Amino acid sequence: MSGDTAGLDELIQQITVDAKGNDEQLWAFRQAFEDNIDVPCDATVVGQPVRLTKFDYDGNERRGLIALCRGADGAKHAVAACDVAIPLSARGGRYVAAYRKWMGLAPLAEDPVELVVLSVNQKAARCRRLGDERRITFRAAALRGVVPGEIAVVRPGKQWTYAGDPCLSGVVESTRLDAGALGLVPLRLENLGLWNPAEHYWGEDGEPIEAWARPVIARGSRPQFEMEQVLPGADPDDPFSDPIGVSNDRRDAGDRVGAYKLLMDLCEADLRCLDAHAHLGNFAFDRRPRDAMRHYEAGFRIGALSLGEAFDGVLPWGCIDNRPFLRCMHGFGLCLWRLKRFEEAGRIFDRMLWLNPSDNQGVRFLVDQVRAKEPWVDGY
Repeated sequence: MSGDTAGLDELIQQITVDAKGNDEQLWAFRQAFEDNIDVPCDATVVGQPVRLTKFDYDGNERRGLIALCRGADGAKHAVAACDVAIPLSARGGRYVAAYRKWMGLAPLAEDPVELVVLSVNQKAARCRRLGDERRITFRAAALRGVVPGEIAVVRPGKQWTYAGDPCLSGVVESTRLDAGALGLVPLRLENLGLWNPAEHYWGEDGEPIEAWARPVIARGSRPQFEMEQVLPGADPDDPFSDPIGVSNDRRDAGDRVGAYKLLMDLCEADLRCLDAHAHLGNFAFDRRPRDAMRHYEAGFRIGALSLGEAFDGVLPWGCIDNRPFLRCMHGFGLCLWRLKRFEEAGRIFDRMLWLNPSDNQGVRFLVDQVRAKEPWVDGY
């Protein structure tokens, strides 16, 4: 038995020492709960957060103690007290565990919780439960490397409410990137007609067409699209209203904290703000390429929800709303290269050349080095 649950037999003996029979012992537990569990308090029932308001016993031995609680939606419920989970680290948690053991039940395991990360600062992350739109603040001793758009598997500790906002502390056990599980509406694609390779300028001064471009030309005309750009807080009637530009200005002025927070706020408002993911990647690119890669990939995978596996169109750089997605791809590919994941980087760069054959980002100058597995050199 773990240290947290050790001594439950002794606690049960203390509670029921003078009680004869089940009815008296249930009343003894009812009194012990009243004396040792501060209500209202936060708890969970079947993994869902509730606000526990009272324990009671109506004399029905088969039902046992009752817990009165209020759900996140404000609805009131009466449930069996043995179904209520209070962390063992919290005051009263051991009394609930002792009650379950007295009933012949194992202590409730604090099941991991899956949280969609929306924004992050040093010690707290704004999240929502996977499959739920309600927001929650998650606090942990270490959150470095957790990025918006990922799903964090959390071992919960304490739960509480602050100013009406549900809060949870715990330990991040793992993270994963699964854009399809986030429940996001894919960004719209506007059809702009056909892209014709014959109208594109290939080669310079009579030089031969590069090898990467030949299959692109041979493929012929393809539909071209512009991807919807989500930019929370921007004024659609003001062409100079640009939160990304404001963040860049703050960063250039030395206010990195303010610039970083603004980008996180954009992700919290809408995870489909791809340019926020791209610029968060830029923040980490120089010193923490692994963290940068996760930001870029989150934006890339969320944008790719709009394309599907069989997409064969063009996303021209000249259509400015395509640029956030292409920036995420570019940063992702560069980080893969830096981390010597050459095959993956090559696939990303090849895909970029098919999506944007004008190659305004200069991928064509890098792809041969990647295929040759040449190490990354700062300055590419």
